[in-house]
Amino acid sequence: MSLRALRRARFHSICAAAVLVSAGLVSPRAGLAQESDYFTKKLAPSVGTPEHAVDKMLEAAQLKPGETLYDLGCGDGRILVKAAKKYKVKAVGIEISRDLAEQAAEDVRKKGLEDQVKVIHGNFLKTDLSAANVVTLYLAPTANDALRPNLERELKPNTRVVSYDYPIDGWSPLNTWKMSGHLGDVHVIYLYRVPDSIKK
Repeated sequence: MSLRALRRARFHSICAAAVLVSAGLVSPRAGLAQESDYFTKKLAPSVGTPEHAVDKMLEAAQLKPGETLYDLGCGDGRILVKAAKKYKVKAVGIEISRDLAEQAAEDVRKKGLEDQVKVIHGNFLKTDLSAANVVTLYLAPTANDALRPNLERELKPNTRVVSYDYPIDGWSPLNTWKMSGHLGDVHVIYLYRVPDSIKK
């Protein structure tokens, strides 16, 4: 399986499990355990956002000191740590894999950022996003589709949403940036702002 196919498979798996929990078809505890077990056994290692893309995503978000960033599917927490250290913001990460959530939380502790960064082992579709000034995403289109109603309902005006690789269907980006990947492939960063980007 190619790296890109592996990444897509992981994202679609996470979204499917999250949707089952959101719909009440499985309990949150069972859903999280089921998904964590699946990707740990079948889809490891996970593929994180490249560091140069992290830098560009945070630059595009125009973060200001004291703002709050939410990273949905935060993985090892690299976006959270960079945002807290470089931009002096508070950062909250949601990660469905217990192993990755614990890894991210440990990295936060080692770097002494506990007062700025919080890592939650949970389902981003069940997370209240109303405190966010910025939301960062690296999710498959199906996950973005499932998440969009929550973004439209919960985000306050002027909240920025930055998505790596995949657009939010039904929204109009304020700006996009193309970046080269390590294998020469092209990736796109999408910048949105609520409510300007929401198509009527």
